[in-house]
This record gives sequence, C-alpha cells and structure tokens, in this order.
Amino acid sequence: MTDVDASCLRQALGAFATGITVVTARGTNNRPIGMTVNSFTTVSLDPPLVLWSVGRDGNSADEFVAADHYAVHVLHAGQEDLCVQFARNTDEKFVGLETEPGLAGLPLLKDFTARFQCRVEQRLDGGDHIILLGRVLELEHRPAEPLIFCNGQLLRAERSLPSRGNID
Repeated sequence: MTDVDASCLRQALGAFATGITVVTARGTNNRPIGMTVNSFTTVSLDPPLVLWSVGRDGNSADEFVAADHYAVHVLHAGQEDLCVQFARNTDEKFVGLETEPGLAGLPLLKDFTARFQCRVEQRLDGGDHIILLGRVLELEHRPAEPLIFCNGQLLRAERSLPSRGNID
C-alpha cells in the first residue's frame, strides 16, 4: 500500500471543478441547520438517488447524520455571499434569510437553480466523512448560470461548449 500525501491529494482533488450547494435539514430541537457542500452528486435516475458527504468533524455533522431528510440547493452565479455564509463555522447561518417549509419541515431556501428534497436511504462510512445517500422525493429546477468551485476559488462559467452527447 502506498502512502498518499494529504496535502498533494487535496491539491489534486481541487483541480476537479464542482458545483456548489447548500444542504439544509432540521437539527437538534428542530432548529434549522445548513452547510455549503461541493460533494453532491447523482447516483441513480431509477430510483432517483443522490448523495453528499459530511466531514465527521464538521459543524453540525452529527445533526446532519441523525436527520432523516435533507434538502440540497444548487447555487447559481450571484450567490457567492450565500455560499460563504453557509460555509462559516457558526450557528447563525439562517440570519437574514427567509425560508419556506418543505417535506418533514425542511428549511428551504427560496433562491436556487435546482432544489432536491430527499429522504435518507443509507448512511455509509466514508473514512473521515459520512456519505448520506438520499432518495429524491421532490425537485424543482430553474435554469441559471452555475456557481463553480475549483482550485479553492468560486468561479462562474465563461461560456458553454456544444453538447457532444450524454456523459455518465
């Protein structure tokens, strides 16, 4: 087995551009919890499954792992401040935000490019993370320019290329 330098691994993984999401749920005492996440991905169309992972030592990690439902809000360009707000290590992430109630009382953000309300199907060990596999129960989509994270920076797409077919 080869030892992989954690710093080099982080840099190499940072070269993979991802979208940015804010995941919300209900935590202890029914309080709203949320965090900025870029580990969100699709798993299956039939059944509709998605996943994201939470660091075991992250703010509200235990509460997210215990929650039975979560909502994933895909952010659009122009939501950089919201991304930073939910990335902070504080319990005041919802201050100044108007939310609406979702399934199982989920706190839903009103502005997004896509929103998925999910029920947790499985919690999987992922080393220093817990992987939360969820079944999509409801979704909404509002096409917009994406907010992108790559090499430690928030970016906007400069232009789109013509599609050359489906990519799995």
